[in-house]
Amino acid sequence: MKIKKCANSGLNSGECMEIKETPFVLIARVMVKSGKVEEYMKIASTVDEAVEKTEPGMLFHHFDSDPANELKFVWTEIYKNDEALIFHINNPPVGEYVEKHLELAESIEIEIYGQLADDTIDILTQAWGEAKIPFKLFKTTRVGYFRQSIFD
Repeated sequence: MKIKKCANSGLNSGECMEIKETPFVLIARVMVKSGKVEEYMKIASTVDEAVEKTEPGMLFHHFDSDPANELKFVWTEIYKNDEALIFHINNPPVGEYVEKHLELAESIEIEIYGQLADDTIDILTQAWGEAKIPFKLFKTTRVGYFRQSIFD
């Protein structure tokens, strides 16, 4: 059975998008080791450039600093759909970034806002579980929407 997103979309039930085709937001909170910020900024810049060139399903990709703590950073990522995230975690430059991240950072925690298909959640659980990357998928309520016309 295919699950579809219809709530608050303004669509008839026959026109709904499948869950795996809906956009979502990923937030990755990073704590860099003291004295490693400049090195971390270099790997962040390198992966950002690679993602921009190789991932058309990544709609927004920002790395921002916490104004209260110079060692805390946040990746904000907006994905077109589940396939874009699966491509991202398997993209070789992202794998290289993760390896270097482990040397330069204290931690990373991932939060996902929006809906993912069950098979995508299974893939993330396996991949991030093996890498010991904690993630939390926030449950979507009936309140909210996205502009489907952008994705047609």
